[in-house]
Amino acid sequence: MESFSTLIRTASREQHEEVRASTFLSDLLGHKLGVDAFARYTEQLWFVYQALESAARRLAGDPVAGPFVRPELFRTAALEQDLEYLRGPGWRSAVSALPATLEYAGRITECARDWPAGYVAHHYTRYLGDLSGGQIIRDTAEKTWGFAKKGDGVRFYVFEEIPNPAAFKRAYWELLDAVPGDELERQRIVAECRRAYELNNGVFLALGEEFPLSA
Repeated sequence: MESFSTLIRTASREQHEEVRASTFLSDLLGHKLGVDAFARYTEQLWFVYQALESAARRLAGDPVAGPFVRPELFRTAALEQDLEYLRGPGWRSAVSALPATLEYAGRITECARDWPAGYVAHHYTRYLGDLSGGQIIRDTAEKTWGFAKKGDGVRFYVFEEIPNPAAFKRAYWELLDAVPGDELERQRIVAECRRAYELNNGVFLALGEEFPLSA
């Protein structure tokens, strides 16, 4: 029988590839956009992770979501350091969320409030994605805009408390396999993973409209 973690990875592969193929991300990784586009993307991440991590603290004791609340994953503080570097000390009064970002963050908040297993779907798609593919973005940013290696501007992508990402991901997949619920509930979680990718892709589409290639 296929493990739940394998089911999630397989079922959401198409949406994952759509995100990777987004015009904005392709242009960013292709060195075609300026640092302002990267900073704007970082702003959107801050709103998403505010939703994820404010909920995480409330869900720490939840039997379903609680095992996934791992402080070594938390990204908000690193994002705030990056935004201070990218936008300056007054960044909080200047940043703004795109409508697509508000929709994404709102869905995370809704799941955290009403359906902890759905929150796990968003937790998985974000943190494991940033722990893996996010390193490509970090490397590109360092080379394109001269950020210090794993320093200011890209601290979001540096998981200092996870020295062995491969081992961490294996342990994470074991947590997914142990998520309680019948087959119907697991299918609902898989569907929410797909929705998370769609919401994330919506943010990339909006950023692509804000930063067309001609910019």
